[in-house]
Amino acid sequence: MRWEDREGSSNIDDRRASSGVKKVGGIGGILIAAVITYVMSGGDMGAVLNSVLSNSMSSTSTSSSSHVSQNEKRNSKFVSVVLKDTEDVWSAVLPKYGVRYKKPILVMYRGSTRSGCGGASSAMGPFYCPVDQKVYLDLTFFDELRQKFHASGDFAEAYVIAHEVGHHVQNLLGILPKVHQKQRMLSKKAANALSVKTELQADCFAGVWAKYDEQLHHVLQKGDIEEALNAAEQIGDDTLQKNAQGYAVPDSFTHGTSKQRMTWFYRGFNSGNLNSCNTFKLIR
Repeated sequence: MRWEDREGSSNIDDRRASSGVKKVGGIGGILIAAVITYVMSGGDMGAVLNSVLSNSMSSTSTSSSSHVSQNEKRNSKFVSVVLKDTEDVWSAVLPKYGVRYKKPILVMYRGSTRSGCGGASSAMGPFYCPVDQKVYLDLTFFDELRQKFHASGDFAEAYVIAHEVGHHVQNLLGILPKVHQKQRMLSKKAANALSVKTELQADCFAGVWAKYDEQLHHVLQKGDIEEALNAAEQIGDDTLQKNAQGYAVPDSFTHGTSKQRMTWFYRGFNSGNLNSCNTFKLIR
């Protein structure tokens, strides 16, 4: 991905100097823990965040170190450039669907911080909070993505950011409020199934973003789309669960299988059309 020496976004809330640095284990087991907590909480994201954060704090220590490594400097610059690209794309695309794009804030932190959805911990990985309309990201996630998930490449990282911004787009379109309202009336199994549809649509929106980003900024290089597809494959629910416990439990899936995540990202990229991302058909 061509991103060096390009303009970054000003909508960054950098809390790394004031965040607690907490060692909470690898992201491989972390995402599984998040899935389990999500299921047990009945689909309440605030409960998920608070539960994982409180569990991690009992065995961690906090540091106020403000040291920023060269890798972090690179990552923070990269994040700001990708965020700016999402702003450019969605500011141009969403009005075609009758919606004005409101730019979200992206919070960079270390270890833990607070969000409008409750406690935010690196244990959760990147996430979007619809309450305060912010994306939360501990930059060490990129190290986990590369080292433990074998999903290397800058466009794999860009896909992660675009997916979370995709949730913001869903929020602006009024999809997330409908999903959350309906989930409260469903069984855990049915709520999980609806969560999968929500996540796959965010993957599809990330694909739409990639399509338009190439048209606007000519960012793509050979192998970039393959990097995003590989990342989608590595973080599918079935792959995560099989790697963590040797088997998968489909009823507990909240993000979709590897094949589904790859398929929906590519569908968005291939079409460049939000209407192709209708994983819900109709939400009633």
